[in-house]
Amino acid sequence: MVILQFEHKVQSYEGWKKAFDSDPIGREKSGVKRYRVYRPTDDQEYVIVDLEFDDFAHATKVLKAINVVWGNVEGKVIFSPKLRILDIVEEHKY
Repeated sequence: MVILQFEHKVQSYEGWKKAFDSDPIGREKSGVKRYRVYRPTDDQEYVIVDLEFDDFAHATKVLKAINVVWGNVEGKVIFSPKLRILDIVEEHKY
């Protein structure tokens, strides 16, 4: 599994969530198998998102699509975004 993880400050979590739920990149059609949204307990106007893929190629395509979307909203809706692709090298459930 490959994870595309991004994080950034938001002007309003509710406004960001509405935009995220509108799914401007077509997550499922783009190969996203699962996503998780996190909010730090000490900063409710910050989000961290994991998008899970079967392979690196799909993650790379979505990374490019996200950068296009962010080009229109950075500094207005989201601030100081960070984006990275991670390989899951080990996972264990208890």
